[in-house]
Amino acid sequence: MRIVVLVKPVPDTTGQERLGPDLRVDRANVPAVVNANDEYALEAALKLVEAAGEGDVTLLAMAPAAAPETLRKALAMGAQRGVLICDPSLAGSDTLSTVRVLAAGLRRLEYDLVLAGADTSDGGAGVVAAGVAASVGLPYLSYAARIEPGGGRVVVHRLSPVGYDVIEAALPALVVATQALGEPRYPSLRGIMAARSKEISTWSLADLDLGDAPVGGAVATTQVVTARPAASRGATRVIREPAAAAATQVVEFLAERRLI
Repeated sequence: MRIVVLVKPVPDTTGQERLGPDLRVDRANVPAVVNANDEYALEAALKLVEAAGEGDVTLLAMAPAAAPETLRKALAMGAQRGVLICDPSLAGSDTLSTVRVLAAGLRRLEYDLVLAGADTSDGGAGVVAAGVAASVGLPYLSYAARIEPGGGRVVVHRLSPVGYDVIEAALPALVVATQALGEPRYPSLRGIMAARSKEISTWSLADLDLGDAPVGGAVATTQVVTARPAASRGATRVIREPAAAAATQVVEFLAERRLI
């Protein structure tokens, strides 16, 4: 089984994100990591290939030139190769440009299944995977808690407010992974060493067939016009009474502030 996993290097969430003069995230001065939800998608891909007993996993990312260093961690987890789409004009791209570029990159690859994380920590829109699926013409199966490929089809248990739905589609298809699929594995020392020699191909926009579709920061349809620090947290009230008394105090606290 050939699986492509969409991944994105994002600013390390354990650090402090900073904005540059253009109100974009200052990525050059913040360490990058693989987006956490993408790691869950990668773990699911690795398990599917291991269960099938054959196949490979390819990473596909659109990111700045420093991204290969970040992608090495994902390769250390077990992916066989990476593809990085990198071009100076992509700086400041919006969601639409990201969808167009990743879709164009996907068209150059051979695969049976595409996996993606639900969203990214530096964006949070959660629509790129759906956009890519629509652009390439792939069945789209979202919020998977279980993935069962076989016989040219894939069955997904999709999380819902009341449990899960069982949905099915023909392969190739794009599936959005959730954390219910299992914790990402830690790269082993052997995996880290092996990742150093694994291939990461770098493609520019000239290598893609984008047609007449404009992409990049120059044609972004969204823009941050202002930003301010979050308000500092107010005083905290801690209730340590027995359950019945604590419940009464919580209700009174909320009622005083007209929250209930």
